[in-house]
Amino acid sequence: MKKFIMYGAGNIGRGFIGQLFSLSGYSVGFIDINKEVIGRLNSDKEYPVDVVSNEGLEEIMVKNVYGIDGTDIELVSDEIASADIMATAIGVNVLKFIAKPIALGLKKRFEKNAKPFNIIICENLIGADEFLKGLIKEQIPEYAEKVENEVGFVEASIGRMVPVMTEEKKQGNPLRVYVEPYNILPVDLNAFKGEVPSDVQNLYPYKPFNMFIQRKLFMHNMSHATCAYLGYLRNYEFIYQAAEDFDIKYVAYKSLIQSALAISKENGVEIEMLISHAENLLYRFLNKALGDTVARVGKDTIRKLSSNDRLVGALKLCEKHNVPNEYICIGIATALVFDPDGDDSSKEVCAYAKEFGVKATLEKYCQYTGEKVALIEELYEMIKNGKQISALVKVCEEAGGKQIRV
Repeated sequence: MKKFIMYGAGNIGRGFIGQLFSLSGYSVGFIDINKEVIGRLNSDKEYPVDVVSNEGLEEIMVKNVYGIDGTDIELVSDEIASADIMATAIGVNVLKFIAKPIALGLKKRFEKNAKPFNIIICENLIGADEFLKGLIKEQIPEYAEKVENEVGFVEASIGRMVPVMTEEKKQGNPLRVYVEPYNILPVDLNAFKGEVPSDVQNLYPYKPFNMFIQRKLFMHNMSHATCAYLGYLRNYEFIYQAAEDFDIKYVAYKSLIQSALAISKENGVEIEMLISHAENLLYRFLNKALGDTVARVGKDTIRKLSSNDRLVGALKLCEKHNVPNEYICIGIATALVFDPDGDDSSKEVCAYAKEFGVKATLEKYCQYTGEKVALIEELYEMIKNGKQISALVKVCEEAGGKQIRV
């Protein structure tokens, strides 16, 4: 049986990537520092994935799994050295901490002249492949050439929505995870070294892959965040409530079309495919059974408003291709008033905007000084003064939003 190593036993690792490899006949080892999760994986050797939709629930048991203690670097490196393929779903900020054990595992592979090895990188970061590769080269500089030539750093586009699991949803099992039915995993075909796995269900190698990275970040993540920030204005708790609201859906759809036009021009792909994806996203956001909250989806605006992330990155791509982008500005402006309890990052941005103004906030947190600063300032003041979403839409239409042509 082939071995797949999943660095990160969180909801994406268990509820998506690990599940696909297990269903494809691989033995799946999960690396994590959560002792409870690792212990339960090793005792049960299986875990439930609940595929939920508005039509009901289907429980799938993921088998042939085990846990690996992430604090035992020697054990981790041995597992990587003996694996056929691996993936990470650990969080962008944690990649720097796992570079050393991965590097040690690769070193052991090099020393026994193992075949080329591929690492599927399931992180929300443009350029995650080069970032992780650089971190690993720093750990084993003597093998830098082998890392370059024999290790594939394969970016993936994670589209499956997996909410935070409450104790009620877990039903006494810390391994249980809820997921939506969507389960396609696009990966960068050009990044593989050696054999491209053809035996993994729903793994979709594609080139050029940049389109999928942008589609995930500047369409899925951007519109999801927009629904969250506008939903917060209307005191909704769940994303599906925001997605049911006509005004919010209108802004999200217009934002999606603007971003889709820019992605189409950037990558030379047919706009019809991207529009179909936009419509599918808005349908998927209506999934009540996921129970995904506005607070979770909008959380951490310092990261989500950063220069190349979902909102400002989409705005900049539109500007690059002279595509109207006014509706994306609504999401940015609304993010500046998003400050739910327990979200220190968002509270910091909100407080800074209140004290120093929108222009200074966009420069500090977004590194944005472009032509839409004035519009975002206007929208922000309207929001602070209690104006309705329909009024924001009117301003955007007058500013150029009517020019959208598909």
